[in-house]
Amino acid sequence: MAKAAKNQPAESKQPAIELICADADVSLQMTRWLSHLRAERRLSPKTLEAYARDVRQFMLFLADHWGGQVTLTRFAKLAANDVRAFMAARRGDDIAGRSLMRALAGLRSFARFLEREGLGSVGALSSIRAPKIGKSLPKPLQMASAKRLTDADERAGENREPWIWARDAAVMALLYGSGLRISEALDLKRRDVPSPGKGDVLIVNGKGNKTRMVPVLHNVLELIAEYAAMCPHPLPADGPIFVGARGGPLSPRIIQLTMERMRGALGLPDSATPHALRHSFATHLLTRGGDLRAIQELLGHASLSTTQIYTGIDTERLFEVYKTAHPRA
Repeated sequence: MAKAAKNQPAESKQPAIELICADADVSLQMTRWLSHLRAERRLSPKTLEAYARDVRQFMLFLADHWGGQVTLTRFAKLAANDVRAFMAARRGDDIAGRSLMRALAGLRSFARFLEREGLGSVGALSSIRAPKIGKSLPKPLQMASAKRLTDADERAGENREPWIWARDAAVMALLYGSGLRISEALDLKRRDVPSPGKGDVLIVNGKGNKTRMVPVLHNVLELIAEYAAMCPHPLPADGPIFVGARGGPLSPRIIQLTMERMRGALGLPDSATPHALRHSFATHLLTRGGDLRAIQELLGHASLSTTQIYTGIDTERLFEVYKTAHPRA
């Protein structure tokens, strides 16, 4: 089995993963697996990082559980009880069901890769049921609160340069006005954003490197143009439209910290995050009669079932209105 691993074709120049808890063949195949997911499946860097972390944790657990280094031969003989013991240990560390589900998905993907490469079949992973995940509805903001977050004047008096207020307001207006993920907004190039009056759509590069077209409001384009005019750093056409204080790419953490500060100033709950603006975009469209399929396209959801969680939010709102307004409620 080790010989088969050494005869594999050379991979891209990705550094080999070193695992103290596993032998060199396991480390090599893990490196090849991640390269395959990156090149063929085009998974996002964050997903790849999470999968790699989950498999490392599993190998560490097995090394301790078995009392020795993990080899390809031994991994192929993995038993269902070994997997259940790992899941139980992770639950004991207060790991949420969603993270356990992702870990199991990553382990199954690695096992399928090994099987395709002729390095053994790990049937134990397919016999384990995925953990149940309680449905949690997103928490959208009230329309008035969402609009206030996009107003640069709300931050007047802060010890920050005015162009930074304008930048943050433009980013949050884009999240709420077009329903973008924060990573999608910060990945936009200057050339991707039309000037006010010269276009009303954005081409966004979303999850899985999939592109989609989303509308952008005229007043949002005006906010972006106002920020660009105030920005002291050059904004070349092929560079990011939103930059940090020193002119480099803007970190999502900066927008998250801005939201944290504004939550306190506006009296908003802890659920008011940049992603909540995306939830608010979808919920407010649905509340005003937006079509679920159209909202799915705007959000870039691969499955309609992902978008359907917003129908639960709308139902909750209807029941709240009923309880408040009905004379016998």
